[in-house]
Amino acid sequence: MTFAPGHLAEHPLPPGIVGALGLNGYQLLVDVAGVGAGRLGAHAFLLVAPEPDPSLPDAGTQITLHQPRLKDEVEASAFTQLAAQLGYLRLSGYRLALERAGLRSKVSLVNPATGRLFGGGTNAASLLAGVRGLPPAGPPPDLQSPELLRQVLLALALRDESIGGAEAAELADRALELTRQSGGLDPPAALEAAKQDPG
Repeated sequence: MTFAPGHLAEHPLPPGIVGALGLNGYQLLVDVAGVGAGRLGAHAFLLVAPEPDPSLPDAGTQITLHQPRLKDEVEASAFTQLAAQLGYLRLSGYRLALERAGLRSKVSLVNPATGRLFGGGTNAASLLAGVRGLPPAGPPPDLQSPELLRQVLLALALRDESIGGAEAAELADRALELTRQSGGLDPPAALEAAKQDPG
């Protein structure tokens, strides 16, 4: 299942959860394959669109890893990087399993080929460290789709700790254009070329 770009913007957190947690007016920092990072003041959190299941009612976008008091911007950037990494892994075939716990949910990463679960991190940085080196769960996504390719490029750009969200989006757009022009660059090579050619 692929989620269209902008899925979380079109399917925000339910108003009841937003109101109960005091997150009215939160900002969506990144959205890759239905996984995003949100921020409001000192609050940071992950937003996850559940895997569609026709046998269940739509659970709506869920919140996980809610951190109400960020220590610093480095901690905040871990949420953006984790959202991008989980989105990238979802694009490669992993599934995200959500378990509701009150207003929030616990998230686990499932490799469908093995059934193995990854997760259990108590904060964004520890979970990011645990999933960063995971191999793809399946074949790469169909990169003939410009929308899907842009999501992959954005996720890869956000892995770089020195690149912020807006810069990563611009870099992904330049890399997408270079891929179209060259007709054969793989996503990491296109990103590297985009870094070298700021346009």
